[in-house]
Amino acid sequence: MKNPMNTIYSWATYVFDPLHHFWEKDSTQRTVAGILVVVFILGLGTIELKRQGIITGHVAGLIPASHYMAINLAFTLVLILEVISLIFTLPCSISKAVGKQFEILALILLRSAFKALADFPEPITITGHEKELWILLSDGGGAIAIFALLGVYTLLQRQLDETIKGGERLFKFVAAKKIVALVMLAIFIGMGVKNGLLFIYGHETFHFFQSFYTVLIFSDIMLVLIAQRFLPEFRAVFRNSGFALATLLIRLALTAPPYYNVLIGIGSAVFACLLTLVYNVFYSSSSRYVRIR
Repeated sequence: MKNPMNTIYSWATYVFDPLHHFWEKDSTQRTVAGILVVVFILGLGTIELKRQGIITGHVAGLIPASHYMAINLAFTLVLILEVISLIFTLPCSISKAVGKQFEILALILLRSAFKALADFPEPITITGHEKELWILLSDGGGAIAIFALLGVYTLLQRQLDETIKGGERLFKFVAAKKIVALVMLAIFIGMGVKNGLLFIYGHETFHFFQSFYTVLIFSDIMLVLIAQRFLPEFRAVFRNSGFALATLLIRLALTAPPYYNVLIGIGSAVFACLLTLVYNVFYSSSSRYVRIR
Protein backbone atom coordinates (compact mmCIF):
# COMPACT_ATOMS: atom_id res chain seq x y z
CA MET A 1 0.00 0.00 0.00
CA LYS A 2 1.32 3.40 -0.98
CA ASN A 3 2.28 5.69 1.89
CA PRO A 4 -0.05 8.76 1.83
CA MET A 5 2.78 10.96 3.12
CA ASN A 6 4.86 10.10 0.07
CA THR A 7 1.98 11.29 -2.08
CA ILE A 8 1.83 14.56 -0.18
CA TYR A 9 5.60 15.00 -0.48
CA SER A 10 5.44 14.39 -4.24
CA TRP A 11 2.52 16.81 -4.64
CA ALA A 12 4.32 19.54 -2.71
CA THR A 13 7.42 19.10 -4.86
CA TYR A 14 5.33 19.09 -8.06
CA VAL A 15 3.69 22.40 -7.10
CA PHE A 16 6.64 24.15 -5.46
CA ASP A 17 9.43 23.49 -7.96
CA PRO A 18 7.79 25.13 -11.02
CA LEU A 19 6.79 28.18 -8.94
CA HIS A 20 10.34 28.50 -7.61
CA HIS A 21 11.84 28.11 -11.08
CA PHE A 22 9.50 30.74 -12.53
CA TRP A 23 10.31 33.23 -9.78
CA GLU A 24 14.07 32.79 -10.07
CA LYS A 25 14.19 33.09 -13.86
CA ASP A 26 16.16 36.06 -15.19
CA SER A 27 13.23 37.13 -17.36
CA THR A 28 10.92 37.24 -14.34
CA GLN A 29 13.37 39.26 -12.30
CA ARG A 30 13.92 41.73 -15.16
CA THR A 31 10.18 42.15 -15.63
CA VAL A 32 9.65 42.74 -11.93
CA ALA A 33 12.47 45.30 -11.86
CA GLY A 34 10.86 47.14 -14.78
CA ILE A 35 7.54 47.19 -12.94
CA LEU A 36 9.24 48.75 -9.93
CA VAL A 37 10.57 51.60 -12.08
CA VAL A 38 7.14 52.22 -13.61
CA VAL A 39 5.41 52.19 -10.23
CA PHE A 40 7.95 54.65 -8.80
CA ILE A 41 7.41 57.08 -11.69
CA LEU A 42 3.63 56.72 -11.48
CA GLY A 43 3.82 57.32 -7.74
CA LEU A 44 5.71 60.56 -8.20
CA GLY A 45 3.31 61.68 -10.92
CA THR A 46 0.19 60.83 -8.92
CA ILE A 47 1.44 62.70 -5.85
CA GLU A 48 2.21 65.74 -7.99
CA LEU A 49 -1.27 65.64 -9.54
CA LYS A 50 -2.76 65.70 -6.07
CA ARG A 51 -0.55 68.60 -4.99
CA GLN A 52 -1.70 70.55 -8.06
CA GLY A 53 -5.35 69.90 -7.19
CA ILE A 54 -6.03 67.81 -10.29
CA ILE A 55 -6.89 64.72 -8.25
CA THR A 56 -9.56 65.47 -5.63
CA GLY A 57 -12.27 63.77 -3.63
CA HIS A 58 -12.05 60.33 -2.05
CA VAL A 59 -9.19 59.24 -4.29
CA ALA A 60 -7.07 62.20 -3.16
CA GLY A 61 -7.48 61.07 0.44
CA LEU A 62 -5.75 57.82 -0.40
CA ILE A 63 -2.72 59.55 -1.95
CA PRO A 64 0.07 60.98 0.26
CA ALA A 65 1.07 64.61 -0.14
CA SER A 66 4.85 64.17 0.08
CA HIS A 67 6.92 63.13 -2.91
CA TYR A 68 9.18 61.27 -0.52
CA MET A 69 6.42 58.71 0.00
CA ALA A 70 7.06 57.50 -3.55
CA ILE A 71 10.44 56.30 -2.27
CA ASN A 72 8.69 54.51 0.58
CA LEU A 73 6.36 52.87 -1.96
CA ALA A 74 9.30 51.67 -4.04
CA PHE A 75 11.07 50.18 -1.02
CA THR A 76 7.82 48.56 0.13
CA LEU A 77 7.57 46.77 -3.22
CA VAL A 78 11.22 45.73 -2.97
CA LEU A 79 10.49 44.28 0.47
CA ILE A 80 7.50 42.36 -0.88
CA LEU A 81 9.74 40.80 -3.51
CA GLU A 82 12.37 39.93 -0.90
CA VAL A 83 9.77 38.29 1.34
CA ILE A 84 8.60 36.16 -1.59
CA SER A 85 12.24 35.16 -2.16
CA LEU A 86 12.46 34.32 1.55
CA ILE A 87 9.46 32.00 1.27
CA PHE A 88 11.12 30.19 -1.62
CA THR A 89 14.29 29.93 0.49
CA LEU A 90 12.56 28.12 3.36
CA PRO A 91 13.04 24.62 1.86
CA CYS A 92 16.78 25.28 1.73
CA SER A 93 18.86 25.07 4.88
CA ILE A 94 17.55 26.87 7.95
CA SER A 95 20.78 28.85 8.16
CA LYS A 96 20.33 30.12 4.59
CA ALA A 97 16.75 31.18 5.37
CA VAL A 98 18.05 33.08 8.42
CA GLY A 99 20.57 34.90 6.22
CA LYS A 100 17.74 35.89 3.89
CA GLN A 101 15.82 37.33 6.83
CA PHE A 102 18.81 39.48 7.79
CA GLU A 103 18.82 40.80 4.23
CA ILE A 104 15.16 41.75 4.65
CA LEU A 105 15.84 43.36 8.04
CA ALA A 106 18.55 45.54 6.48
CA LEU A 107 16.13 46.59 3.73
CA ILE A 108 13.40 47.32 6.27
CA LEU A 109 15.76 49.61 8.18
CA LEU A 110 16.64 51.41 4.94
CA ARG A 111 12.94 51.73 4.16
CA SER A 112 12.36 53.13 7.64
CA ALA A 113 15.12 55.66 7.05
CA PHE A 114 13.57 56.83 3.79
CA LYS A 115 10.14 56.83 5.43
CA ALA A 116 11.42 59.40 7.92
CA LEU A 117 11.91 61.72 4.93
CA ALA A 118 8.12 62.08 4.70
CA ASP A 119 8.27 64.41 7.72
CA PHE A 120 10.74 66.74 6.00
CA PRO A 121 9.48 69.74 4.01
CA GLU A 122 9.99 70.30 0.29
CA PRO A 123 12.54 71.64 -0.57
CA ILE A 124 14.30 69.63 2.11
CA THR A 125 15.77 71.23 5.23
CA ILE A 126 16.68 69.80 8.62
CA THR A 127 15.67 72.88 10.61
CA GLY A 128 13.06 71.82 13.13
CA HIS A 129 13.41 68.17 12.11
CA GLU A 130 16.50 67.16 14.07
CA LYS A 131 14.67 64.21 15.68
CA GLU A 132 13.74 62.74 12.29
CA LEU A 133 17.34 63.24 11.17
CA TRP A 134 18.68 61.19 14.07
CA ILE A 135 16.15 58.43 13.35
CA LEU A 136 17.23 58.45 9.71
CA LEU A 137 20.90 58.18 10.70
CA SER A 138 20.15 55.46 13.25
CA ASP A 139 18.19 53.28 10.83
CA GLY A 140 20.68 53.85 8.02
CA GLY A 141 23.65 53.07 10.25
CA GLY A 142 21.90 49.98 11.59
CA ALA A 143 21.25 48.76 8.05
CA ILE A 144 24.96 49.10 7.21
CA ALA A 145 25.97 47.28 10.41
CA ILE A 146 23.64 44.37 9.65
CA PHE A 147 24.86 44.35 6.04
CA ALA A 148 28.43 43.97 7.33
CA LEU A 149 27.48 41.27 9.85
CA LEU A 150 25.63 39.45 7.08
CA GLY A 151 28.96 39.24 5.23
CA VAL A 152 30.56 37.66 8.31
CA TYR A 153 27.61 35.29 8.69
CA THR A 154 27.89 34.23 5.04
CA LEU A 155 31.59 33.43 5.44
CA LEU A 156 30.88 31.35 8.53
CA GLN A 157 28.11 29.46 6.73
CA ARG A 158 30.60 28.02 4.25
CA GLN A 159 31.95 25.75 7.00
CA LEU A 160 28.52 24.74 8.30
CA ASP A 161 27.47 21.17 7.53
CA GLU A 162 23.77 20.40 7.88
CA THR A 163 22.99 18.26 4.85
CA ILE A 164 21.19 14.98 5.35
CA LYS A 165 22.85 12.06 3.65
CA GLY A 166 20.64 9.69 1.71
CA GLY A 167 18.38 10.16 -1.30
CA GLU A 168 14.87 9.30 -0.04
CA ARG A 169 15.43 10.72 3.43
CA LEU A 170 16.72 13.99 1.99
CA PHE A 171 13.78 14.14 -0.45
CA LYS A 172 11.25 13.79 2.39
CA PHE A 173 13.04 16.40 4.51
CA VAL A 174 13.09 18.99 1.72
CA ALA A 175 9.53 18.14 0.64
CA ALA A 176 8.25 18.66 4.18
CA LYS A 177 9.79 22.13 4.19
CA LYS A 178 8.26 22.82 0.77
CA ILE A 179 4.83 22.17 2.29
CA VAL A 180 5.54 24.81 4.93
CA ALA A 181 6.72 27.22 2.21
CA LEU A 182 3.55 26.72 0.16
CA VAL A 183 1.38 27.38 3.21
CA MET A 184 3.35 30.55 3.97
CA LEU A 185 3.01 31.68 0.34
CA ALA A 186 -0.77 31.25 0.54
CA ILE A 187 -0.91 33.17 3.83
CA PHE A 188 1.28 35.92 2.38
CA ILE A 189 -0.99 36.36 -0.66
CA GLY A 190 -4.12 36.23 1.51
CA MET A 191 -2.81 38.90 3.89
CA GLY A 192 -1.75 41.08 0.96
CA VAL A 193 -5.18 40.86 -0.68
CA LYS A 194 -6.93 41.63 2.61
CA ASN A 195 -4.73 44.64 3.33
CA GLY A 196 -5.21 45.89 -0.23
CA LEU A 197 -9.00 45.68 0.06
CA LEU A 198 -8.93 47.50 3.39
CA PHE A 199 -6.93 50.31 1.77
CA ILE A 200 -9.20 50.55 -1.27
CA TYR A 201 -12.37 50.78 0.81
CA GLY A 202 -10.86 53.39 3.11
CA HIS A 203 -10.55 51.20 6.21
CA GLU A 204 -7.57 51.15 8.52
CA THR A 205 -4.89 48.78 7.27
CA PHE A 206 -2.68 46.61 9.47
CA HIS A 207 1.12 46.55 9.57
CA PHE A 208 1.68 43.99 6.85
CA PHE A 209 5.34 43.13 7.36
CA GLN A 210 5.08 43.02 11.15
CA SER A 211 2.00 40.79 10.94
CA PHE A 212 3.54 38.42 8.41
CA TYR A 213 6.79 38.23 10.34
CA THR A 214 4.75 37.24 13.38
CA VAL A 215 3.29 34.37 11.34
CA LEU A 216 6.84 33.44 10.32
CA ILE A 217 7.66 32.80 13.98
CA PHE A 218 5.37 29.77 13.90
CA SER A 219 6.81 28.59 10.59
CA ASP A 220 10.30 28.79 12.09
CA ILE A 221 9.25 26.56 14.97
CA MET A 222 7.63 24.15 12.52
CA LEU A 223 10.86 23.99 10.51
CA VAL A 224 12.84 23.29 13.69
CA LEU A 225 10.47 20.42 14.57
CA ILE A 226 10.69 19.04 11.04
CA ALA A 227 14.48 19.23 11.15
CA GLN A 228 14.51 17.43 14.50
CA ARG A 229 12.61 14.53 12.94
CA PHE A 230 15.34 14.07 10.33
CA LEU A 231 18.31 15.46 12.32
CA PRO A 232 17.73 14.35 15.92
CA GLU A 233 21.32 14.93 17.12
CA PHE A 234 21.65 17.44 19.97
CA ARG A 235 24.06 19.67 18.06
CA ALA A 236 21.61 20.02 15.16
CA VAL A 237 18.61 20.61 17.45
CA PHE A 238 20.46 23.29 19.41
CA ARG A 239 21.75 24.99 16.26
CA ASN A 240 18.34 25.09 14.59
CA SER A 241 16.63 26.26 17.77
CA GLY A 242 19.25 28.98 18.11
CA PHE A 243 18.55 30.15 14.57
CA ALA A 244 14.85 30.27 15.44
CA LEU A 245 15.71 32.50 18.41
CA ALA A 246 17.71 34.78 16.11
CA THR A 247 14.70 35.17 13.82
CA LEU A 248 12.52 35.91 16.84
CA LEU A 249 14.86 38.77 17.72
CA ILE A 250 14.45 40.02 14.15
CA ARG A 251 10.67 40.10 14.65
CA LEU A 252 11.13 42.06 17.89
CA ALA A 253 13.37 44.54 16.08
CA LEU A 254 10.57 45.25 13.60
CA THR A 255 8.15 46.23 16.36
CA ALA A 256 10.61 48.11 18.59
CA PRO A 257 10.69 51.94 18.74
CA PRO A 258 13.47 53.94 17.03
CA TYR A 259 17.04 53.23 18.22
CA TYR A 260 15.94 50.07 20.06
CA ASN A 261 15.06 48.46 16.73
CA VAL A 262 18.63 48.96 15.52
CA LEU A 263 20.15 47.60 18.74
CA ILE A 264 17.96 44.50 18.71
CA GLY A 265 18.57 43.94 14.99
CA ILE A 266 22.35 44.17 15.37
CA GLY A 267 22.15 41.95 18.45
CA SER A 268 20.27 39.28 16.50
CA ALA A 269 22.92 39.32 13.75
CA VAL A 270 25.75 39.07 16.29
CA PHE A 271 23.94 36.19 18.01
CA ALA A 272 23.58 34.28 14.71
CA CYS A 273 27.27 34.82 13.91
CA LEU A 274 28.39 33.62 17.35
CA LEU A 275 26.11 30.58 17.16
CA THR A 276 27.53 29.63 13.77
CA LEU A 277 31.11 30.24 14.90
CA VAL A 278 30.73 28.08 18.03
CA TYR A 279 29.10 25.31 16.02
CA ASN A 280 31.86 25.38 13.40
CA VAL A 281 34.64 25.30 16.00
CA PHE A 282 33.28 22.61 18.33
CA TYR A 283 30.53 20.62 16.59
CA SER A 284 31.06 20.69 12.82
CA SER A 285 32.18 17.39 11.29
CA SER A 286 35.26 19.19 9.97
CA SER A 287 36.21 20.46 13.44
CA ARG A 288 39.40 18.99 14.92
CA TYR A 289 37.68 18.97 18.32
CA VAL A 290 35.10 16.50 17.02
CA ARG A 291 37.91 14.16 16.01
CA ILE A 292 39.45 14.49 19.47
CA ARG A 293 36.19 13.55 21.17
